[in-house]
Amino acid sequence: MEFTKNDRVSIDLGADGVAQVRLVRADKMNALDPEMFEWIIRAGRALHEMKGLRAVVLAGEGASFCAGLDTSSFGREPSPDEPALTERTYGNSNKFQQVATQWRKLPVPVIAAVHGVCFGGGLQIASGADIRVVHPEARMAIMELKWGLVPDMGGYALWRGLVRDDVLRELVYTNREFTGLEAHEYGLATFVDDDPVSAATAIASEIANRNPHAIRGAKRLANHMVDGTTDGLLMEESLEQHAIMRTKNQIEAVMAGMARRPPVFDDV
Repeated sequence: MEFTKNDRVSIDLGADGVAQVRLVRADKMNALDPEMFEWIIRAGRALHEMKGLRAVVLAGEGASFCAGLDTSSFGREPSPDEPALTERTYGNSNKFQQVATQWRKLPVPVIAAVHGVCFGGGLQIASGADIRVVHPEARMAIMELKWGLVPDMGGYALWRGLVRDDVLRELVYTNREFTGLEAHEYGLATFVDDDPVSAATAIASEIANRNPHAIRGAKRLANHMVDGTTDGLLMEESLEQHAIMRTKNQIEAVMAGMARRPPVFDDV
């Protein structure tokens, strides 16, 4: 699927299979207006169908990752044909949840590189990634209670297993701002780095050098781990392994490892 050039989101797929995805509304700190919601979802759809994709680096251009909901949207009247929030228009998600949950749904790993401001919906988008590399001085907050709302872009589903329950409750109830260093302490950041994009790209490049079928299988298993039963997970693990063992890519991984050479995989 070809991704049309626009003024909200860009995609650049490298020769190594790593897609650099950028929020490009830099003059508004990549705040989420209706067009941004639409183009993020379109980007996710394009990535889902992209041939040769092995990993994604998600970042924001300009001074910030994403400042959350554009406050100019607060007074916007919904169009008469706009689905209700309770309607599941994207599988298990509504439109606003999908911009965050779609990163977890992508078949390949997503690494978010976070700098500057990462508030509200921006934090929930970053939380959809598999891995988050955050600048130590990034400004972060679960912002919705400031505006009299609850977090409603998939955060609660995505934060499971990341943040201790009482810490998460305090961050939600108070909308307290915290730094990238504190995010690492809380579990909302995987790594802290002064150059998040370079660090995230290094991780993505390492992932891209692994058997792409095994990486996708590992992500499926990871996605089932939080709410799957032990019996179910054991069976899923066996099914994934059975599908991979003795395939061309799996044999290539062994041969390349033994010969200490870069592997050459067939893409999905």
